Amino acid sequence: MRSKTHTAAPANIDDYLARVTDDKRAALEQLRQTILEVIPMAEECISYQMPAFRHDGRVLVYFAAAANHCAFYPGGMVNDFKDELEAYETSKGTIRFQPERPLPTSLVQKIVQARVAQNAARVSKAKHAKPKHTKSERPKTKRAKLAKSKLAKSKLAKSKLAKSKQAKSKQPRAKRAR
Repeated sequence: MRSKTHTAAPANIDDYLARVTDDKRAALEQLRQTILEVIPMAEECISYQMPAFRHDGRVLVYFAAAANHCAFYPGGMVNDFKDELEAYETSKGTIRFQPERPLPTSLVQKIVQARVAQNAARVSKAKHAKPKHTKSERPKTKRAKLAKSKLAKSKLAKSKLAKSKQAKSKQPRAKRAR
């Protein structure tokens, strides 16, 4: 069995970038600067052991260095830009690129702006949503009412059974005929 050497998770993006090769570091640093140009108020953080950018409480984008490539993770935005990303290897939420051929700055800006807009729409939708009810205030569904009525019926049946047993125990026993 192979043993893995575990290194401590990076504390911040600078710590992460210090651990990658020079060519990948340069490409990822350029990506970092482009992201910060679009959302300068974004909080840099490490999430899932990758550099990430948080805005309005949500992580918008990630980036990382892998063994054979660099990657940009803009969430589900990849399909929206598939025509512009034909030259790159992509999957549902990942764009892979070689350090010597980084993503175009204008494309990264468009993708990040789209993620900011998507996040703003979610925040706005959440603000206008109906407030959630507490358990006691929740409207009863037919299923909940039925379950409650079945429970009440079973409790009633149990109490009737208990009363009948109690009544039988109070009656004097009839003498057996020999």
